[in-house]
Amino acid sequence: MSKIAFIYPGQGAQKAGMGADFYENCPSARELFDQASDALGLDMKALCFEENDKLDLTEYTQAALVTTTLAMTRVVEEHGIHADMTAGLSLGEYSAIAAAGGMTEIDAIRLVRKRGILMQNTVPAGEGAMCAVMAMDAAKIEEVTGPIDGVTIANYNCPGQIVITGEKAGVEKAAEALKEAGAKRTVMLNVSGPFHSPMLKPAGEELMKELQEVSLSELKIPYVTNVTTEIISDISRTKELLKEQVSSPVRWMQSMEVMIADGVDTFIEIGPGRTLAGFMKKINKEVKVYNIAALSDIEKVAAEMEASC
Repeated sequence: MSKIAFIYPGQGAQKAGMGADFYENCPSARELFDQASDALGLDMKALCFEENDKLDLTEYTQAALVTTTLAMTRVVEEHGIHADMTAGLSLGEYSAIAAAGGMTEIDAIRLVRKRGILMQNTVPAGEGAMCAVMAMDAAKIEEVTGPIDGVTIANYNCPGQIVITGEKAGVEKAAEALKEAGAKRTVMLNVSGPFHSPMLKPAGEELMKELQEVSLSELKIPYVTNVTTEIISDISRTKELLKEQVSSPVRWMQSMEVMIADGVDTFIEIGPGRTLAGFMKKINKEVKVYNIAALSDIEKVAAEMEASC
């Protein structure tokens, strides 16, 4: 039987103006933006809709993106499009869990606000780094970086795009070694820290204190975790997985393969940009992938999905 999955982008997808058309035209989306503003003491409209310097700062990005994607999800579901499963890349996993019924939207937004602050401040600026490695398979990258202290894989995005993370000097050394070993290109990323590296374990421990204050609910549909790529139906494991997620690799490519093996053949990326759709083209060309980044996309996607049935 055909299954539909909602998938949610991570940090880097944000852009000024995201969600503004939903806010202006959809009462349920407007309500969530306003509730998020009240809960965080931030002007989410200004943060998400206007050109500003804060949107690309981790401590603001995370709450802004999760608020936007969950507001969009409300409207998608009001149009009769529903998921059988969810997943989100790194930060996007919080949207995935909330959309699956495991936590309230406001708890997800509060948690990622705290997560963003912890991720930004745990490692002093300049001590960590991340680097994208193009056109080299994961096994070769693991082999080359293995002997280099303080370097691990952060993201398995798709075949041909892996991200490494860790101590700045180690990542720079690894980037050179990978180019010598045949990587097509290595690109140092403009990020504020070594995300998804063991250097962020203290951030995970601090985040766990916040997670312990949150009440989770039984999942209405399963989600796939970045940490182990398992299909999660039991909410009791979620807090520990979210703690681990901060410092462990994001196994996105493997997560998508698990969902496809379970029968998901239609993926709907909810949020700004087309990053996840781009990854999917390299993971599996057979499945259908739709994007909902603007309000006008919903009716287009609904019509295309109906036509393909």
